[in-house]
This record gives sequence, structure tokens and C-alpha cells, in this order.
Amino acid sequence: MPPLVVSNPQSLKELVGQEIGITEWFRVTQKRIAQFAEATEDRQWIHLNQARASKESPYGTTIAHGFLTLSMISHFLNSAIEVQSGVRFAVNYGLNRVRFPAAVRADSRIRSRVALLGLKELSDSVEAVYGVTIECEQSEKPACVAEWIVRYYS
Repeated sequence: MPPLVVSNPQSLKELVGQEIGITEWFRVTQKRIAQFAEATEDRQWIHLNQARASKESPYGTTIAHGFLTLSMISHFLNSAIEVQSGVRFAVNYGLNRVRFPAAVRADSRIRSRVALLGLKELSDSVEAVYGVTIECEQSEKPACVAEWIVRYYS
């Protein structure tokens, strides 16, 4: 699904309170999980040891780090919306809420539902608060639910 295209950050006003889009599915491979473990120094067996995870984990396999799942929101937002002009750069300003209701098993697919929860014009930027729900294929619960704050500087 192509991203929703808006002309500039101010035109986001019309989308407040609406779902912007649903992204394409993205496969979370064991290789990506291992790379994330190396980058973050988080090498817990539940992420890396497939033999042990198949025996001891309640998931029956290795799972992605919650922070790996969370880190995908940047990719998903870029897939959901494109601001054509009026942005010199955008900054990840932070998160209001983050929850991980369900695990992402290795080699499963995730996608995101993105909504615009709020928009505020500041003296030097436009601040958008996005509601991001990351769904995992074949899971009733979402893998991650977060409110992400992005500032657009012109």
C-alpha cells in the first residue's frame, strides 16, 4: 500500500483523530534478531538460542526483542505517510506510552496501523503524536502499542 502523501506538516491538521494507514507486512528474521542482540548487547537466550527456546520458552521458538519491534515504528511511519515539502528534518522527540502485549516469534511477519493522535504548532516546528499499533500475523493481541512524538522542522 503506498504511503498517504500530504503537502506539508501543517496539512496534517486534517488527519488528527484518524487512522492514516496500514503498512505492508514485514518479516522479522532470526538474523535480524541476532543483529539487534549484537547492537544492543542483549543476548538473552530467548532471542538467540533456538534449541533452548524450543524446549523452555512458552513461545516454542526464539522471539524478537521488544525494543527491536519498537524500533520498527520509524520504518512503518515512513511507509504510511510522506510529507512532500516544508520539512528540513524530522526528529524523534520521544514516546508517551509503550506496551508489548504479545511476543514476535522469529520469522513471523509484523505490520503497523498508524493514526495521528494530535498535532501542535510550536515556534520552530510542528509536533505530531502518532498512535502506532504493531500487529503480528496470527496473533490476537498486538505486539506493540506506542504513542510516538515526531517534530518536523522547516
